[in-house]
Amino acid sequence: MTPPSCYTCGQEERFDDLPLRERITADQHWRVAHAFDTALPGWLVLVPRRHVTAIHELTDTEGETLGMWQVRLSRALHDVTGCVKTYVAQFAEVEGFAHVHFHIIPRMSDLPQKLRGPSVFELLRQPEHRRVSGGVTDEIVQSLRAHLLPDPSAP
Repeated sequence: MTPPSCYTCGQEERFDDLPLRERITADQHWRVAHAFDTALPGWLVLVPRRHVTAIHELTDTEGETLGMWQVRLSRALHDVTGCVKTYVAQFAEVEGFAHVHFHIIPRMSDLPQKLRGPSVFELLRQPEHRRVSGGVTDEIVQSLRAHLLPDPSAP
């Protein structure tokens, strides 16, 4: 049963109406969104499309495709943002966000040392004036979609 306070499930219920930044790409098990409260362009969130609150609750198929998604997203972020690596983290502890979700975070070469590793989370939950603008997010999302979605003109 999905709790009414689950942000991710609420978004999933209106999947077709979500802006592209909330559904960069998806398959039957996973959806990719750009973080909405970050000061770091390209901060992605990979979420299961059904309510799950712990990794051990993932099905075998969800688990098998999880690794594929993490690698695909890391490659796309490298190509689009020029990041030197990506961080992947999962906690799902914040009230309303207990739904399992994986942060796929581009670590740029010029990221200050004090923000590297787990400290990168200081760039999340930023006040409005520090967040990545909608225009920048939309540009990144379009570029990521071009890398992630199959080319319709390909044979």
